[in-house]
Amino acid sequence: MPLRITSAPVSGVKKRRKPSSAEPRYSPFAGHARRKAIPRSCPDLNSKDLNGGFQDKYGQTPLPDIGISRYIPETAPVEDVVQAICHIKDNLFEDLPARTGMNSTRVAELLNLRRSLPPLASVAHVHTLLDSPTKVERQIMECVNAGRIRRLIVPGRGNDAAGVGDCLVLAEDWERLVRDSSIESHLKEKFLDVLKRFGATFAIPDTLFSSPECMALVRAGFLVSFSSSAKGSSSITSLPTLPPTPSSKNSASRSDLLALDDKSGNHSRCHTRTLFLSLPNIGPYLRLLGSGRAHLLALIRKSNSSEVPLHLLRDRWDGAVETDKGFGAAKRIRGEYAGILPGRTKKWKELCGMSFRWVLEEALGAGLIEIFDTGSVGLGIRCL
Repeated sequence: MPLRITSAPVSGVKKRRKPSSAEPRYSPFAGHARRKAIPRSCPDLNSKDLNGGFQDKYGQTPLPDIGISRYIPETAPVEDVVQAICHIKDNLFEDLPARTGMNSTRVAELLNLRRSLPPLASVAHVHTLLDSPTKVERQIMECVNAGRIRRLIVPGRGNDAAGVGDCLVLAEDWERLVRDSSIESHLKEKFLDVLKRFGATFAIPDTLFSSPECMALVRAGFLVSFSSSAKGSSSITSLPTLPPTPSSKNSASRSDLLALDDKSGNHSRCHTRTLFLSLPNIGPYLRLLGSGRAHLLALIRKSNSSEVPLHLLRDRWDGAVETDKGFGAAKRIRGEYAGILPGRTKKWKELCGMSFRWVLEEALGAGLIEIFDTGSVGLGIRCL
C-alpha cells in the first residue's frame, strides 16, 4: 500500500524561475575606473594641534560685543571693604586635587610657600569686587582711621591701578604676623604701639627705634628703607613728608642697615630719614602676582584678535588636565589617555595653583582686560 495519501506529488511552494533572457542591471559607477583608497591626514590637525596648541574657531575673528559685563561685581559674595579683603586673601589658591602628579617634597614646598605669603589685597582688586569707586575709597579711609585695616605702599612697584604697590591688610592679621615672628617680646610690643600711633601712615621716622631694634625689624621684614638712587621715582610722589630728623639726609638701602663695622664690631647706624612699613615675604607675593597677570594675558593673546570666550580661557588656564567627571574616570578605567596630571601645568608648577577667578579679578581691576557680553558664546575677555 503506498504511503502517499495526497494527490499532490510534492507539498510546498515552488519559486518561479526568471527567464534567462533578462538583461543585467546597469550601475551608474560602472564607467569609472576603480582606485585604491589612499589614507589622508586631516589638514586641520597636526602634531602641534594634538598637544593642545591648536587655533580654535574663536581666535580667527573678533567676538560679537553687545556691551560691558558686570559679571564679577554681580557674582562676588562681598558687601564692604573688609569682606572684600577677606575674600581676596582666602581665595587666592585652589585646593590640591586628589591626583596632583607631584611628589611629597614638591607638595610640601608648595604648601609652605602658600602659608608664608602675606595676607594682602590690592586696592584695585577691592575696587573690582565692589565696583563703586567713591564708596570704596570712603570705606577704606574710614577703616584706616578706625584702625581696622592698614594701607601698605611698596615703593617702586607702582601706586596706580596697574601697579602692585598699593595694598590693604587687616590690622588683626598684621598683629598676628608680628606676634608670631622671631623678634624679641619687648620689641614686638613697642612696634605694635608705634603702629597704633601711626595708624593712617605707611612710613615712620627712624628715630622711634634704636639701631639694633631697627635692624631686627628689617631682618624680620617689617621695615624697609628706600634707596636714595630712586628718590625721584614717580611711584612714591604721593608719599607724605614726615618731619626731618637729626639723622643724615642720605638714605641707605636694606643691605646698608645690616652692614657690620669690622673695626669696632658694632652694627652700623640707620641713616635713613624715613622707614617704610612692610610685611615678611612681600617680594615673593608681588612676583607671584605679576607672573599670574602676565600668564593670563599671554593666554588671551594666543587668539589673533586678543579676544577669547571666558570658558575657553578657563580651559587654557587649567591646562589639558584629567578631570573627575564620568567620561574622564571611564577613560582611566579603560587605560586610555584622559589628560595630563595637574603638577605638569604652569598653573601648579610656577603659580602654585592660583585660582582662575582670582587672577581674572586682579587683571580686571588693574585695567589690563575687560569683560563683555557676546550674546552668543557667553562672556568674552579682551586685552586692553
